[in-house]
Amino acid sequence: MIVIKIGGGEGINHRAVFENLAKLIASGTQAIVVHGANHEMKELCERLDLPQRMITSVSGYESRYTDVATMEAFTMAYCGKVNTTLTALARQCGVNAIGMSGVDGGLMSATRKKAIRAVEDGRKILIRDDYSGKIESVNRELLQMLTGAGYVPLISPPALSEEFEPVNVDGDRAAAEIAAAVGAEKLVILSNVPGLLRDVADENSLIPLIERGNVEAFEAFAKGRMRKKVMGAVEAIDMGVGEVVFADARIEAPIDAALDGKGTVIRP
Repeated sequence: MIVIKIGGGEGINHRAVFENLAKLIASGTQAIVVHGANHEMKELCERLDLPQRMITSVSGYESRYTDVATMEAFTMAYCGKVNTTLTALARQCGVNAIGMSGVDGGLMSATRKKAIRAVEDGRKILIRDDYSGKIESVNRELLQMLTGAGYVPLISPPALSEEFEPVNVDGDRAAAEIAAAVGAEKLVILSNVPGLLRDVADENSLIPLIERGNVEAFEAFAKGRMRKKVMGAVEAIDMGVGEVVFADARIEAPIDAALDGKGTVIRP
């Protein structure tokens, strides 16, 4: 069993991902896919004339401020357009995909954050109207039923809160929780960069291997959204996933390349 997270940035070669996945499944691999939709979300909000606000936590992690209007746009982009489009493409490529969000079947249960401590213009502020959350549990039985029946779950955020509200959860951390829940051997996180880079302007500065005990020494190289990917990778390893790989989704056979260690490998 492997779990694959497909990033939501520009330049992702989705067809190459799904064609590669179809071959792996034909050889006996079971897989679950989690996807993002960040680029589509930005474009949709521009068309809706809906301003986007990014907030930075006190610990330095950046996330999208998700009020009611933004949550509505989020479900349109993630659960609507992107999940449906990717499910159709996956099936065209020979993957028996079933599209779903974390809300469906109570797949991902989360606690909505009642208040977020953030830093804005150098000041610490408290945000109370944000619809984001922390995943508390994954419906492993549902995933096992689907994979056991030959389906490949193709999953997008959001998750479902205790109050039965959709809440924004980070896709990389969601993939980590799912990988741990199903006992995945590997979590492959595909994006539009080759992996964790020492210099974000130089794709030849790839860091090939990180041991879990030395993660702190490399965290300074994680910029922007890569910080959440590193956090998710650490959480996955700590929950028992055998290996996490950050790899390039712009190339041919990107999953094979990742499984061959072409990227940044994080091990216990």
